[in-house]
Amino acid sequence: MNKILVIDDEPGIIKLISAYLKPEGYEVYTASDGEAGLKAARAFKPDLILLDIMLPGLDGIELLARLRRESDVYVILLTARTEETDKIVGLTVGADDYVTKPFSPRELVARIKAALRRIKSSASPMAEILSFEHVHIDSSARTVSVDGSPIELTAIEFDLLHAVAENRGRVLTREQLLEKVWGGDYYGEIRVVDVHLGHVRQKLGREGLIATVRGVGYRFEDQPL
Repeated sequence: MNKILVIDDEPGIIKLISAYLKPEGYEVYTASDGEAGLKAARAFKPDLILLDIMLPGLDGIELLARLRRESDVYVILLTARTEETDKIVGLTVGADDYVTKPFSPRELVARIKAALRRIKSSASPMAEILSFEHVHIDSSARTVSVDGSPIELTAIEFDLLHAVAENRGRVLTREQLLEKVWGGDYYGEIRVVDVHLGHVRQKLGREGLIATVRGVGYRFEDQPL
């Protein structure tokens, strides 16, 4: 049984989400502030977290930043804010996806199901090593090194890097990357691809390894060994 942690300070939102998730067979835990949410994440080890940005005390962004130092759990941000910068900050700090309030509970459940399928799929090891002049990707161990030095990627970041690397020299559109990484039934914003790939580029630390093809998508350009 998958465990889901809902961190939100609105009792109505928690009640609504729980009412839709429990009949689907999920084990649901809840917290109404940031400190309690962080403790719950550490104690219950959920498979997925629904995290509100606006929380009393420790806000969602800071909670997420702390959580990412110790966990790779899939996080979907819940936010009533409409400003694009808030969403981008959350994705940059380490969120995997976001949902803007008000949301459709059925759509949220569909997003959760798709995310958990992706998690299960990525947990299945692939006996494949991709070696390039600068980047080395071990798919079974899910590790990446650049010029011999290991780098830390989130699960989403690893899957995106692997997707472009195994198609080296080919342009992958944002839609293709969404389907490969988030699944064909993804309901969210295509912008998540840009933000997460931007984070991958920063961690790779080398210019030109992932090229942007304006108006089309992305291409991996490191040379194979």
